[in-house]
Amino acid sequence: MAKRGKRYREASELIENATAENGGELSLEMAVSLIKQTAKAKFDESVDMDIRLGVDPRHADQMVRGSVALPHGTGKEVRVLVLTNEGKQAEARDAGADLVGLDDFVDKIQKEGFTDFDVMIASPDVMPKIGRLGRVLGPRGLMPNPKSGTVTNDIAEAVKAVKAGRIDFRVDKAGILHTAIGKSSFSEEQIRENAEAFLREVMRLRPSSAKGIYVRSVTLSTTMGPAVPVDRNAAVSAVR
Repeated sequence: MAKRGKRYREASELIENATAENGGELSLEMAVSLIKQTAKAKFDESVDMDIRLGVDPRHADQMVRGSVALPHGTGKEVRVLVLTNEGKQAEARDAGADLVGLDDFVDKIQKEGFTDFDVMIASPDVMPKIGRLGRVLGPRGLMPNPKSGTVTNDIAEAVKAVKAGRIDFRVDKAGILHTAIGKSSFSEEQIRENAEAFLREVMRLRPSSAKGIYVRSVTLSTTMGPAVPVDRNAAVSAVR
């Protein structure tokens, strides 16, 4: 195991002490405060949220997937590719899409493995052409999907929503949701409100087939820092 640097060790000690002082349970407010205190990198670190769910993603009826507009955005410039027919391409460009086209990008993705974008948005009528790109896009989480709002006839609205801070999320094989909810330069209030918006949507999407405890654990972390555990009961109660 690689030896941790002095900053990381100091951050870990601060988190451990705070956790011990609060009986092993940190409210979301406390966790966010610790995130701000321990973000010491020389760049604006991402703030990530991990939620471990009591679901089995191997069953289609327990797949948790969706999108949410974070009230303060992610702080990241999102590169959007829109695939649609010529009739809607001008609409996509006017809305702020970075890349717009159809057959040219389909070929580029299929033949060259092109994935130099963060989100793909497509109109329903071109999905038969895009379907064959699943082998390239699927593993990277870039395949457009109606449930996340990335397959739609309202191209302009979808582009604006993504640019404004809407994030897509999908539970992984281990039943964990992982997504960036902001930057370390955000205020504590901005990080907390983004975290609550994400968690609230996750709660809304609880599958009816999921039994027992739905939210098993919640943690916050920065790009270079240790994870900060959040008391799941307090976090869930805060968004109900």
